[in-house]
Amino acid sequence: MEAYLDIETTGLSSVYSYITVIGIYLVDENYDEMVQIVGDDITSENLLSALEGVETIYTYNGSRFDLPFIKDYMGVDLLQKYKHIDLMIDCWRCRLFGGFKAVEVKLGIERELQGIGGLDAVILWRKHQQGDEEALPVLLKYNQEDVKNLRILKDKLKKHPLYC
Repeated sequence: MEAYLDIETTGLSSVYSYITVIGIYLVDENYDEMVQIVGDDITSENLLSALEGVETIYTYNGSRFDLPFIKDYMGVDLLQKYKHIDLMIDCWRCRLFGGFKAVEVKLGIERELQGIGGLDAVILWRKHQQGDEEALPVLLKYNQEDVKNLRILKDKLKKHPLYC
């Protein structure tokens, strides 16, 4: 089974910030499931339970952000337990540079939520904490689109003429 993983945080530093959402899209030949671990439910036990049966984790810039943040924040080194493929590195190999949203545009990968980025995810979490009932569903939808689009990106890269 493979997993597509993306985290939302309150900032870029695992020293001063924390994880608000861990999105995991689990895919096997006849199976797919979206798992989102949110807020106080973000524990090493819940993360490892969600990844049970996974062989490979796919991320975008996960080598530099998601996986180190998880390791620092939760004490879980996913690189020791799973094969990891950072799709950003594959994009570079195909001469596709920029953040995930820029690469999505270049490859025609669509999003239902337009104009929302990482800073917006921080703001949505803060609004949720302040009692805004509409903020969390938007944040979760944003995270879901991130992880599901990782799979689409992986498939498109395989078909890209410059893919190595």
